Amino acid sequence: MTTQPPPWTRADVAARLPDDNARAWFGEALAEAARAATTPQAPPVPDVAHRRWELCFAAAGRYCGQDAAHAVRALLLLEVRAGTQTLTRLYRQGSAAERRAVLHALPSLVDGPHATHLVDDALRTHDTRLIAAAVGPYAAAHLDPHAWRHAVLKCLFTGVPLTAVAGLARRAADDAELARMLTAYAAERTAAGREIPRDLRHALTLTGVQTEEP
Repeated sequence: MTTQPPPWTRADVAARLPDDNARAWFGEALAEAARAATTPQAPPVPDVAHRRWELCFAAAGRYCGQDAAHAVRALLLLEVRAGTQTLTRLYRQGSAAERRAVLHALPSLVDGPHATHLVDDALRTHDTRLIAAAVGPYAAAHLDPHAWRHAVLKCLFTGVPLTAVAGLARRAADDAELARMLTAYAAERTAAGREIPRDLRHALTLTGVQTEEP
């Protein structure tokens, strides 16, 4: 599978910024990222060119507002053509908001399963926004069946809507093991006197596998 086109253009992101000062900062940040893209991938200790754009990545919320910061960060990653090494470093040292930007940029930057460790890490958290970011198109394309099934269960456990799970219908189809896991989870909830989420019933229907009615 090849990488996917980015969800936003520069014009899209600029239109979301609150004022001319933010747009000017955004333009300068993109220029820093473009300069960094012409140098070799950042070493473990980034050089000056990489430190500049990475500082912009971290400061996006301060200069562009929290509502637009996510799109700004994602576009900076695309502009610099960040590789797995850079994405991993930014994820590990970043805030939750910065980590979400890294996860959302994966489908446009990483062709292959080389960054699934970042998805796995996000799915080990209890941050519902991070989990929702982790189960996007990159996870749909590259998580192995076992990890993907557990990602679906993690969404159900934490209340993340299954609409966040990219490729749910395609990957759930004819998945008897997923159906078994969902049925077992439904039985646990019923035994505890808890309601079965509508999303769980929907996911079971998508498997197409006949099970006992939960």
